[in-house]
Amino acid sequence: MRFFLLFVLLLNTLVFGEPKFLMPEEAFKASAYMKKKCTVSATIELGESIYLYKSKIKATIVEKNSGVIIDHITLPEGVNHEGETVFTTSPIIDIKLAKDRPIETIVPITLQLSYQGCSEQGLCYEPIDTRFTFNIETAKLVFKGKAVTPVTASPSAKKSPITVSETDRITQTFIEGNVPLILLTFFTFGLLLSLTPCIFPMIPILSSIIVAQGKHMSAMRGFMLSLVYVLSMSVAYTIAGVLAGLFGGNIQIAMQNPWVISTFALLFVGLAVSMFGFFKIGLPSSWQTRLTKTSNEASSKGGYIGVAIMGFLSALIVGPCVAPPLAGALVYIGQSGNALLGGSALFVLSLGMGVPLLLIGTGAGKYMPRPGGWMDRVSHVFGVVMLAIAIWMLSRILPPAVSMLLLSALLIVVSIYLGALEPLGEHYKGFKAFLKGIGVILLAYGLILLYGGIKGSGDPLAPLTFANETQPTSVSGQNADMEFKIIHSSEELDTLLAQSKGKKVMLDFYADWCTSCKELDHTTFKDPRVIESLKEYVLIRADVTANSDAEQALAKRFNLFGPPAMIFFDESGKSIQGADLIGFKDAETFIAHIKTLEKP
Repeated sequence: MRFFLLFVLLLNTLVFGEPKFLMPEEAFKASAYMKKKCTVSATIELGESIYLYKSKIKATIVEKNSGVIIDHITLPEGVNHEGETVFTTSPIIDIKLAKDRPIETIVPITLQLSYQGCSEQGLCYEPIDTRFTFNIETAKLVFKGKAVTPVTASPSAKKSPITVSETDRITQTFIEGNVPLILLTFFTFGLLLSLTPCIFPMIPILSSIIVAQGKHMSAMRGFMLSLVYVLSMSVAYTIAGVLAGLFGGNIQIAMQNPWVISTFALLFVGLAVSMFGFFKIGLPSSWQTRLTKTSNEASSKGGYIGVAIMGFLSALIVGPCVAPPLAGALVYIGQSGNALLGGSALFVLSLGMGVPLLLIGTGAGKYMPRPGGWMDRVSHVFGVVMLAIAIWMLSRILPPAVSMLLLSALLIVVSIYLGALEPLGEHYKGFKAFLKGIGVILLAYGLILLYGGIKGSGDPLAPLTFANETQPTSVSGQNADMEFKIIHSSEELDTLLAQSKGKKVMLDFYADWCTSCKELDHTTFKDPRVIESLKEYVLIRADVTANSDAEQALAKRFNLFGPPAMIFFDESGKSIQGADLIGFKDAETFIAHIKTLEKP
């Protein structure tokens, strides 16, 4: 009997003495639905005697590259429980969605809601993840630039301002603005870009074409030739841009290879020899006859077709530039698929860039010397310009010292032609004396370049920098004033970022064929104030000159279509949202940008 009573007491303790705990699926029942204004409303229904930690509630988008991000999370007020804020009743959680790119399609996403809670009887449950799927109409989402970190907030909490980069701001104009405003804005951007090095190489090319027309030239014909050149250039920029946006590859950059550059440089050498009068470049006679029949405007050289071809090729090969307006349009085309609007913006952008060319071409046509000796000399001048352009193009693929030696040879030959080595006799008066003086200057500069090139210097603007032992010689991809660590792949970048933990990092995208990159090196990155502002930064340079698969992948990692571009990272090695700089920036703009990054 005694043993029976002990057994009953033990059984009573086992059955009734210990609390009964709910299974996780009974303690927490999560549900979610899509509210208006692109907000997901989630509810976590709590079981009896269950409480939920407010700090453990998180929401994430499973698909990292969907374009849909979480703007912010709004939670109700909780109650204090042993120093922690908890919910003892079922909380309603509002999750506001946004997008980090200008997409306007329906995107399927998986929203993961994470949470953790305990029972008042003392049991704490493992963290729970519940997933919900939604089809998001991204056209209704607010564009927030790059992805932001979800932040839990009460209704009274203030939202932190979101920094948006130049490219993101320009991309946003496609979504929020109307079509006429977009086109007008991009035409204005084009006018501003016409003052950058991107368009400079086009000026002597177009001028040389007009000079080559000879006696057929007039102001109207100069304007028409310039218009054809600009239109074909705009078509090339548009086609290249649309294809880059849709497929992620930049045709202009792809054409920066030794074979293409050498061929185009050889073409300019041929044009130069033609302008020196050794031979004339023209179409076959049968083609000329057909052109004459179909167009009274066509000259005996088939001028308009030749100008159109030159304008198209010049845009693709001579001046590959990436600036915020161009990058913004490419991002929009790539993410929305709207090639019509994006391509139209690129076209008017190119037209704006071509306005100075129209003015120069019209003026050259109006004030062109009449047939005679003057005209021959003008042709010779532009022949020299063609040779200089050929050397400039070859400098993208040749060692800097070799390029400087070629330039030296050109200047010395020109100086001899101008009479620099001839004695100053009585016949050197007036303009002839002036030309001889120019020749002497060119001879002196050419000899300096020759000496510098032999000694290994590669900078025509500072040909004697080798003489300063404390100043290292600039090499491809490196800047003599700022010590960059050169990389060519994402793996190399990740290694350096890991080694640089605790320090801020600037990643500069550079290429030898990038005119704006070299302008940055020769101006902005030589400014002592800029050097001082970056003294706390680890400087990394992504040299994408070769345009290899690894270099292309590195550029795509940051959604870039070409150099120059500067990406900034914080001390933890994460890229700073909205801090990217695209295109050339002068010292003042660059320093102001660095100061904004230093603000808490």
